[in-house]
Amino acid sequence: MRWPMVILMLEDDFTYVLRKALRGQALSPGEVAERVGLPGPKVMSFSRGHFDPHTAALLAEGLGLSADAYASHQEYHPEPLDLPEVRRLILPFHGDHVNAWLLSKGGQHLLFDTGNDPASAAAELGRMKVEPSAVFITHGHPDHISGMGAFSAPKYGPLIQGATHLDPGAHLTLDDITLRTVDLSGHFNPSVGYIVGGLSVPILVAGDAVFAGSIGGCDPEYYQDAILRIKAALDSLEDHTVILPGHGPPTTVGEEKRRNPFLA
Repeated sequence: MRWPMVILMLEDDFTYVLRKALRGQALSPGEVAERVGLPGPKVMSFSRGHFDPHTAALLAEGLGLSADAYASHQEYHPEPLDLPEVRRLILPFHGDHVNAWLLSKGGQHLLFDTGNDPASAAAELGRMKVEPSAVFITHGHPDHISGMGAFSAPKYGPLIQGATHLDPGAHLTLDDITLRTVDLSGHFNPSVGYIVGGLSVPILVAGDAVFAGSIGGCDPEYYQDAILRIKAALDSLEDHTVILPGHGPPTTVGEEKRRNPFLA
């Protein structure tokens, strides 16, 4: 897939980053305002969409985020990528969208996640005239598994009904394509990412663990461990590795290490 040279909008703006950081640490806006010495109304205004970099930097310090990355979050848009072996399926999800990803090489067409309803992913692949060779699921939320039944290809995933179970660290080879699973639990438990080799660039299919500029929301008991798992996975990969998230545009490991407030 070759994306035109356009601005790729993030899935989560700065208000969602704040909400996810507050949720993960079981804090209210008032509590973090007191922690960093900001007036409560200032933090409430920020949380409702009135951005300023000074407030962002102070909130980041109080929430354990990267101050530099959060203060520049408004300007962050991942670079468009030239990915001829990758096709993004933008599928409907309650008035919004969810991604599925098709990775192709030779005679192999690997589908990652299947959308929020029984028919949308299959219809999209039908328009492409592609039948998947295998289906891989990142986690068990309905917007990622609901289209599984439309495909007869072998299915794989972490404790997914109807799929062959894959633990973190599993290795698979399909002709020239290699896959290795990595633990990305936290937003949903269990979750795996798929590190894909054998294409023109290395790829991490991340599900909802990490987005461009954000992460998947986590309850407090999973939040810190989820961030540690994501950082460990990214640290094992080269900066040019492409991240294909469950929502929003693709990005790279290097960009997220520099620009994601949770990971920088």
